[in-house]
Amino acid sequence: MSDPLLQLISAGLGLWIRSRCDHVGDLDLTLQGSSLGLMRGRLQGAVLTARDVRFQGLPLQHAEISSGPIQVDLTWLRPGQMLALKGPCQVSGMVAMPGQPLGDALLSERWRDLGDWLAEQLMGLKPLGQLRIENDELELMATAAAQQDPIRRRFQLRAEEGTLVLSASGSPETRAVLPMDPAIRITDAKLGAGMLTLQGHAIVTS
Repeated sequence: MSDPLLQLISAGLGLWIRSRCDHVGDLDLTLQGSSLGLMRGRLQGAVLTARDVRFQGLPLQHAEISSGPIQVDLTWLRPGQMLALKGPCQVSGMVAMPGQPLGDALLSERWRDLGDWLAEQLMGLKPLGQLRIENDELELMATAAAQQDPIRRRFQLRAEEGTLVLSASGSPETRAVLPMDPAIRITDAKLGAGMLTLQGHAIVTS
């Protein structure tokens, strides 16, 4: 990207994205298009890559996100908003989340309700005591009042109908379907090497 105006806006957008995250290590944002196109309210797209990110308490070791064509309404720019979208924009991408920090996040105040919901749906117990990635499975741990030792069970994970489905290893009827924003669709989900990797697409509006 050699266009000076797009470089300036890209740098500003990068700072804005950093301000919306709890932490960002490396971040690279490229706007595709031209100054003339931008003045006419159009960009060809955008590509974002980032590493070592914490967003709303969730750990993202790596993220790659790209967009389709973007329509920009320059008459509706507001303080704190770098670009105002004139219409919906489709984005697609991949995020990789490390297992131990993800487990810690699900025990935090912000995400504990989700962690406890998973434990109750899949194990009939709550609160969630621990979540780990073991090879290609998720291992959940919870404590039962009548037992001294915690209960550990493993679950498989897959993308299905735009969301994530967890099912018990060897007992597929025990399953939980993760609630998902209708604007987001998960197309692939994998566990391995201590990481949860998700691919999908979403519709972004102003």
